[in-house]
Amino acid sequence: MSTKNNQSKPKRDFTKMKTPHTYAIIFFVVVICWILTFLIPAGKFSTHTIEYLDSDGETSTRTVLMADTFRYSYNLDTDAVKEHLTAMDQDPALMEDLGVDPEALDAFLDTDSASWTQESLDELGLTDDVLYEQYGESIYDTSEKLHKIAGVWGTEDFGGFGFLNYVFEGLVTGDRSGSAVGICALILVVGGSFGIIMKTGAIDAGIYAFIQRSKGLERLALPLLFILFSLGGATFGMAEECIPFSMIMVPFVIALGYDSIVAVVVTYVASQVGNAASWMSPFSVAVAQGIAGIPVLSGASFRLALWVVVTLASAAYMMVYAERVRKNPSRSVMYQGDAYFRDRLNSVSEETREFNLGHKLILLEMLAVLIWIIWGVTQKGYYIPEIASQFFVMGFAAGVTAIIFKLNGMTINSMASSFQSGVADLAGTAVVVGMAKGILLVLGGSDADTYSTLNTILYGIGTVLHGVPAFIGAEFMYLFQSCFNLIVTSNSGQAALTMPIMAPLADLVGVSRQVAVLAFQLGAGFVDAFTPVSASLIGVLGVARIDWGKWARFQIKMQAFFFLLGTAAIAVAIAVNLQ
Repeated sequence: MSTKNNQSKPKRDFTKMKTPHTYAIIFFVVVICWILTFLIPAGKFSTHTIEYLDSDGETSTRTVLMADTFRYSYNLDTDAVKEHLTAMDQDPALMEDLGVDPEALDAFLDTDSASWTQESLDELGLTDDVLYEQYGESIYDTSEKLHKIAGVWGTEDFGGFGFLNYVFEGLVTGDRSGSAVGICALILVVGGSFGIIMKTGAIDAGIYAFIQRSKGLERLALPLLFILFSLGGATFGMAEECIPFSMIMVPFVIALGYDSIVAVVVTYVASQVGNAASWMSPFSVAVAQGIAGIPVLSGASFRLALWVVVTLASAAYMMVYAERVRKNPSRSVMYQGDAYFRDRLNSVSEETREFNLGHKLILLEMLAVLIWIIWGVTQKGYYIPEIASQFFVMGFAAGVTAIIFKLNGMTINSMASSFQSGVADLAGTAVVVGMAKGILLVLGGSDADTYSTLNTILYGIGTVLHGVPAFIGAEFMYLFQSCFNLIVTSNSGQAALTMPIMAPLADLVGVSRQVAVLAFQLGAGFVDAFTPVSASLIGVLGVARIDWGKWARFQIKMQAFFFLLGTAAIAVAIAVNLQ
């Protein structure tokens, strides 16, 4: 009887389980990180500024941590500090060297040492780094390691940062040229501009014209586009620039019979594949090599060959998936979600599909602006503010052209409302960028010279790798850089935090520093295509209307493929003694 009941019991279909919303995933990650701050004490490093030759042969500077200066957060031992300062008061040369005013020090010594804090010492110019360099850990009461734990609720002005305020605090982090404020603003401006462009019908008409005239050769477009975007990632660190490109590629790829996941792969993932295997990126390879103390852009021939192999292998992986979707579209996890784009394409009337002069002019304007952006980024150093301005010009010019040629009933008012609708479509994506930044805030931030849980994790990983065999050490470096990129996605920022530790660690485990740089760039590049903390990825997913949870279901397999490629690359680099 029981056997019969067991046989009739329906099996649970795990493929149809509802994917958690991106907001929910990030919230639970924030909670987990908050719990970690209770378990892991805070730590910090001292920092210094180094000089190195950049990819243009010019001297650049970078503030990096000093690996041997890590210490946990402790309370001050005010009695020991008083002894040191009393001796300093009798040493004019030392006071002059440290920039301490003798009269201010005398007055300070007359106060009750029990009331001394690091903030009061800072006013004398005796920062924590200065005192530690001079006296080591003797200035601390090392009986208890302190934790840096955010409150449940609070702001900087009232009770300090509380983790439940991670959304707002994440959104207002940074400045106009960086995450999260700059990225959020860029996403909204790009959304509004493409709202106007989509309203003109030029992209839809262009897609239909291409399909009708390509005569079955359209499938060649995907691998060629993948190679182009990979080249962009390899040469100038293409990332945020993929957001507007994706607005064009998503409807184009779906019209060819694929899904929105393929559109994200052929744009953003391709750019990060190029970044991972780059031989010349000024934001990853050049910075990491400069910090590691090896010639900038050295090992270029190995990396160039690696870029060719990795790019072609990744493009082939994409095409295998893409052809499966084309043959059976319902197999895609985005089949229902992509109905939005399919319905819009199918609802276009024959009249609207006509590819007329106005449409051609708008597409030419878009091409001109995209060339302008690439030129500006590579030759003039344009970044987020300039790129946002350029895309606004693109949208405005498209709207004016549509009014002149009377495309899709465009008027000044409909142009404004289309901009508003485009902004609204990507507003949720902009919020995700702020949320993701909140994860880093809960862990105490990414500043090496500020006490945080993240710094302790960084130090702990470096300590674990001492004394392991060469390949195992290099592989752990790669694994660590991959995991670290789940939290810190800025390539240059990750290099500044990790390379001062990983470079000397490479010497200890018996691999070249060039291999340590390779492990960094592979981990930082590949995982950027997966991590929900990446503002650029979230922006592209928002454009494609893909929830991060669904993206992760696809991407986790591709990440395994990338990891195998990366492991093979490191093994070959060690075998040929890459220098």
